Amino acid sequence: MATTLVSFQINADPPARLDKALSRDVPEEATLSRTRLAKLMADGCITVNGTVAENPKAKVAEGAMIEITVPVADESHIGPEDIPLEVVYEDDDLIVINKPAGMVVHPAPGTPNGTLVNALLHHCGDSLSGVGGVQRPGIVHRIDKETSGLLVVAKSDKAHQGLAAQFEKHTVERYYQAVVYGVPDANDPRLRGVKGVNFDSGNIMRITTHLARHKTDRQKQAVLFQGGRHAVTRSRIVEAFGTPPVASLIECWLETGRTHQIRVHMAHAGHGLVGDPVYGGRRKLAEKAVGAAAIEAAKTFPRQALHAAVLGFVHPVTGGNVRFEAELPEDMQSLIAAFQAGTPAP
Repeated sequence: MATTLVSFQINADPPARLDKALSRDVPEEATLSRTRLAKLMADGCITVNGTVAENPKAKVAEGAMIEITVPVADESHIGPEDIPLEVVYEDDDLIVINKPAGMVVHPAPGTPNGTLVNALLHHCGDSLSGVGGVQRPGIVHRIDKETSGLLVVAKSDKAHQGLAAQFEKHTVERYYQAVVYGVPDANDPRLRGVKGVNFDSGNIMRITTHLARHKTDRQKQAVLFQGGRHAVTRSRIVEAFGTPPVASLIECWLETGRTHQIRVHMAHAGHGLVGDPVYGGRRKLAEKAVGAAAIEAAKTFPRQALHAAVLGFVHPVTGGNVRFEAELPEDMQSLIAAFQAGTPAP
């Protein structure tokens, strides 16, 4: 097996544990994460002054000579597939994709192929330098199968580490657009009685709850106020539809990034997404308010009307700020057009 050798010395005032000292002092260009270093140590690939290091808790002195034998990245067990991708941006370290609705991000027992990862393995080919010792794209966040929009994927270990840290700290800019039933307005007295729902200045709705897997339906998330994981969603009205208003286009942004967060939070507030088979339901709309064509468009919309429209972050290698936008896909544009056509001009 082909390998590369990384050699360096432990700097002054090393941490008490070897694994922490390695993580601190390993050359940045080696792009070896703490998790990767732990695996290499377990595999006997790290020596300290010529002796194989086995104990991550061992002490290490300043000036100790470290050698790490790093195997060349293995090929992924996931097969590449020639699936068209809309590439918004790409360089040596990362790629930004505008994912279509209907595409799963990562292979799973129910969807072993046809995923974004399969497509990326074909598209990127040998430009993948390896993530965690495997020649594969580094998935740092996901959007649901039936949600469209922007995703960033790492092509190198260094990019993977840097992007993962930003998502963990919730510093990534993410804006979504959604079509929901009703209008989440601060003037609606019903919303004042919904626990976890408040309004900030500018008619911005803020939903603060905990989320956890549903007790009886394992495919769903449930709102909790004790236990689970903290979740915050903010939204504002972009356009209301109907006379009186019965639906709206909203913009949502995430302080946290939990599974199904926007979908379950908007349903909790009583404004489920149009087309959402899990949380939104199929609500009856008044024909007098919005017209028969809009009602039919909402009734037959085949997925949750949700699109990841904006993605911004600090480039993990260059350090520059980058920001990408993806316009609404045709199906959501058609849905909105139907609602607009059924809304009389003021």
